[in-house]
Amino acid sequence: MKRLIVVSNRLPYQVQESEGKVTLRQSDGGLVTALKSFFEEEARKGGTIEKRWVGAADFPEKRWKKFKAQENAEQTFEIDPIFIEKKTYSKFYNGFCNATLWPLFHYFPSYVEYDEETFQAYEAVNHAFADMLLSFLKPGDTLWIHDYQLLLLPGMIRQKLPDISIGFFLHIPFPSYEIFRMLHRTWKEKIIRGMLGADLLGFHTHEYVQHFLKTVRMVAGYDHQFRSIIVDNRIIKADLFPLGIDYAKFHDAANVPAVIEQRETIRKNFQDKKIIFSVDRLDYTKGVTHRLLGFEKFLEAYPDWKERVVFVLVVVPSRQIISKYNERLKLIEEQVGSINGKHSTLSWQPIIYRYSNLAFDELCALYEAADAALITPLRDGMNLVAKEYAASRAQEDGVLILSELAGAANEMGEAILVNPVDTADMANAISTALTMPVQEQRHNMKLLQKRLKDYTVIHWVNDFLKQLEEVRSQQSEQETKAVTANVVKHIADDFHHAGTRHLLLDYDGTLVPFARHPWQARPDENLLKLLGELSANTQTDITIISGRDSSTLEEWFSNLSLNLVAEHGASIRLKNGAWTHGEAIDQTWKPLIRPTLELFAQRSPGAFIEEKNHTLAWHYRNVDAELGFVRSRELLDNLFHLVRNGQLQIIDGNKVIEVRVAGVDKGNAARRLLDEHAYDFVLAIGDDKTDEDMFRALTEKAVTIKVGAGHTLAHYNIPSQQGVIQLLNKLAD
Repeated sequence: MKRLIVVSNRLPYQVQESEGKVTLRQSDGGLVTALKSFFEEEARKGGTIEKRWVGAADFPEKRWKKFKAQENAEQTFEIDPIFIEKKTYSKFYNGFCNATLWPLFHYFPSYVEYDEETFQAYEAVNHAFADMLLSFLKPGDTLWIHDYQLLLLPGMIRQKLPDISIGFFLHIPFPSYEIFRMLHRTWKEKIIRGMLGADLLGFHTHEYVQHFLKTVRMVAGYDHQFRSIIVDNRIIKADLFPLGIDYAKFHDAANVPAVIEQRETIRKNFQDKKIIFSVDRLDYTKGVTHRLLGFEKFLEAYPDWKERVVFVLVVVPSRQIISKYNERLKLIEEQVGSINGKHSTLSWQPIIYRYSNLAFDELCALYEAADAALITPLRDGMNLVAKEYAASRAQEDGVLILSELAGAANEMGEAILVNPVDTADMANAISTALTMPVQEQRHNMKLLQKRLKDYTVIHWVNDFLKQLEEVRSQQSEQETKAVTANVVKHIADDFHHAGTRHLLLDYDGTLVPFARHPWQARPDENLLKLLGELSANTQTDITIISGRDSSTLEEWFSNLSLNLVAEHGASIRLKNGAWTHGEAIDQTWKPLIRPTLELFAQRSPGAFIEEKNHTLAWHYRNVDAELGFVRSRELLDNLFHLVRNGQLQIIDGNKVIEVRVAGVDKGNAARRLLDEHAYDFVLAIGDDKTDEDMFRALTEKAVTIKVGAGHTLAHYNIPSQQGVIQLLNKLAD
C-alpha cells in the first residue's frame, strides 16, 4: 500500500484562528486517535505510507486558504476539507444522518423522521465527497471510508474507478433486516448498493455482520458464503473487527502527575464512600435515564448503602440542535434533581452530576478513582468507555457493569452484564459490584486487560488493512480466470484448429437461465439451432450433461445429434443410441428419505419435490429468500443424520438439494465419454457444485469454465449464462 486515504464526515483537526495565526488542533474523536496511534507505530518501524484525510469542513473556506498560505509545521495527516453549503449540510447531518439513520440503526424506530429532502441532501453530500476524491485518486491508492454518514460513497467511487481498493467500516450497529426494511424502498436499495461498492466491509460484532448479510440478500438479492458476496463477478467480504483502544495510553496515565493529583483529590472528597462512575455523550441511545432509575432502585432496595456511595455522572454535550437531544437533557436533569431531592441528607448527595466535556487527565483520574463503572447504553456499536475504564485500572481492581446491548459486551464477558432497561437487574448488579471481593475483581480485570492489550486500536487498523489486501488479492486471482475477449478468441482459435472436439455442457444455469419451475426452462429455438449447427460438424461431439431426468432430455433434444447424460451420470445416451442406466440400483432408499423432504416442503411455501429415476430433489427457488436459506440448512442437517451408510450422496446445489446414489456424478460420466475417443480439444462448462466433479475429472488440457463467480476448480469464470451462449456462437462461426 503506497497511499492511504481516510474518509470520514469529520476531519482529524479543528482549524482555529487566533491573533491572525491559523493553527490546527487535533480532534478528540476515537477514529482520529486510533489512526494517529497506528501511523506513529508505523513511523517507529520505518514505514513510509503516504496518508491523506478527507472530511467535511466545519470552518470557513477563507480561514483554510489563509492556513495554506502561511508556513506550517508538518502534520500527521494531510487533510482535504470539503466545503458544503450550510443548509445542505444541516439537512444531511441533522436530518438524514441523525434524525433518520442514527435512531433507526440504534433500534429507535419511533424517533425516525422520513423526509425526502434530507435524503436528497444526504446524496448531495456523498456526491461532494466523491467529487473531491475523484479529483486526486490514482491507481494503487487505498480508500478507507468510515461510518453511517457516507454509506453511498463506496458505490459512487466504484462506479467511476472500478479498480480502486475500497474499505468501509461502520462504527454504529447495523440493525436487523426487520428494522432496516422500514426505510423507504429507494433509500434502502441505494444504501445497500452504495455499501457494496466496497471490497471489505467491517463491523464491530458478528451479529452486525449477520444482519448486514441478511439485508443484502433481502434487498439486493445477493447470497453469501463464508461472509463473502459476489457482485458483478467481484468478491466482497464482510467481517467483524471489534475496535480497540490505545491501551498503553490509558494504562500508563496512572503515573502521570496531573492524573495522580486529581485522582487523590477525588478520593479525598469522597473519603469512606464507594464511587460509581459514568460518562456518556448526550444521546437517547446511551440509556442515561434508565441508568438513573436503576441507581434509584439500588438506593431503595439496598438502604444500607445510603451515605456510603456516590454516583458521579458526567454527560458530554452533543447535537443539541436536534430536539430529541434537548428533550433528553431536560429529562436527565429533572431525574437527577428528583433523586437527589428525595434521597440526599445534609451531609450527603447521592448523585454528583456534570454536563460538560472532560479533559483527558480528569477522565483518567475518574476512571482510576471509581470503584465501579456503570456503562449501560440501550444500544451501542461498541462502547470504548468500557474498554478505557478497564485499561485505566493500574491496580487491576474495580468492577465494570456493562449493558449486554453494547457491542463491547461480546468481548468483555468478565464484566457484570445487565439488561439496561431492567432496573432491578441494574440495582442488583451495583450491589454485586460494590461487594465483590478484591481477589475476584483482580481475576476479572486481569482477563479484561489482557484481551484489550492483545487487540489494541493498532491491531484493529492492521487487521482491517491486511484483510483488505487479502480480498484484493482474491479479486486479482479471480480476474486472471475471467473469460475476457482475448480468452474467447484463444478458445475459438483452438476449437477451430482442432481435428476432433468435444463439448461437455451443463443445462440449467449454463445453456438456459434458471426458471421458477423446472418445466419452464425449455430450450428455445435459438438454442436448438445453435446446438444443431455445432453438432452438424462430424468432428464435433456435444454432450448435454445435466441433473435432468432422461425422459425430459429425450423430449427436448431427441432431434439433435447429441450425447445426453441424465441425473448427473446415472443414465447415458450416446448420440442416436439407446439409454443405458448402468447397474440396477436399489430404490428402497427413496421411501426413507421422501417423508423428510415432504415435511420441509410443507414448512416452506413455494418448495416442491422432484423425483427422478435415481434422484430425489428438493427445490426451493420459489421460497422466500431468507426462509429458503434457513430451511435448506435445516434440511441438510437432517439428511446428513439420515444418510450415514455411504450408499447415498447429498448435493447442496443452486437452490436445490438432491439425494442420489453415491458414486454417480458428472466426473465419472465425463471420463467414460472421453475414454471412448482421444479428442484434440475438450471444453466443459457448468455452473453448479455438481459440475466441480466434472472439472476435477478432466485433464489439464481440457478447457473448463464455471458460470458465475466463486471458488472453482475450473480454469475460467464466465459471468453469466448469456456469456456461454455468446462463446458458443463464436465456436459456431
